[in-house]
Amino acid sequence: MELAELSGTHLGRRTVEYGERDVILYALAVGAKADELGLVFERGLRVLPAFALTLGLWTADAVGALGAFTPDAALHGAQSLEVLRELPPTGIVDIGGRVAAVWDKGRSAVVDVVAESAYFTATYSIFLPGRGGWGGSRGDGARNGAPATDRPSWSARFATSPQQAALYRLTGDRHLIHIDPEAARAAGLPGVILHGLCTLGIAARQSAAASGAHPAELRGLRARFAAPVIPGDVLDLHGVPGPPGTVAFTAQVGGTAVLTDGLAVYAER
Repeated sequence: MELAELSGTHLGRRTVEYGERDVILYALAVGAKADELGLVFERGLRVLPAFALTLGLWTADAVGALGAFTPDAALHGAQSLEVLRELPPTGIVDIGGRVAAVWDKGRSAVVDVVAESAYFTATYSIFLPGRGGWGGSRGDGARNGAPATDRPSWSARFATSPQQAALYRLTGDRHLIHIDPEAARAAGLPGVILHGLCTLGIAARQSAAASGAHPAELRGLRARFAAPVIPGDVLDLHGVPGPPGTVAFTAQVGGTAVLTDGLAVYAER
């Protein structure tokens, strides 16, 4: 299928089942500590809302399966999440997928893939280098986040571990560039890279502190993936609390932005 024909394509529905083990594994994969019992212990367990992004990820894979692009020629460009209801610690979720739009950016293309359920709506923006130029709409070019965080009032550091990608891939994303150095180098990368959704999950969990919220109270999340993170890198997170419950954030590694235009929204208290 040609890229220009993808917009509006329905990707079917899947029923996804998960349990407490999956919820706890996700929390550990995005840096939750053993003493954060509400995130890693069955008694009183709450689900980190960004866990939903692992449940809907099949929709992005389904677009690639249509033959419009191959996984090794695609990058995860941006991500958004709207939380409609808090996920229970165990559950069965019916998820529908569709291609919301395909944008012609000139030298590249962007495919917006949406996963929808009663609990959340997630949009996976897939960036395709060298696939633009057919004369399609460029989109509105709107920023994906909130005001710049050049004067942050909140900051935190998170040291990823060399095993971070190997752990996070157990949540569902088994792409070879996150585990196989040869596959990563063949894709033009310096080596194995951390999943963008892992970096985003870390940022969402950490930035809750800036709004005084519990990480499980996340209601909305957006960010662009600006550069890869290598397992073992130290993330410098910066944020500016805005209206009640909102935090604009960025993440950097050694001065290089890896997450930009970030916005987290937490339930108002």
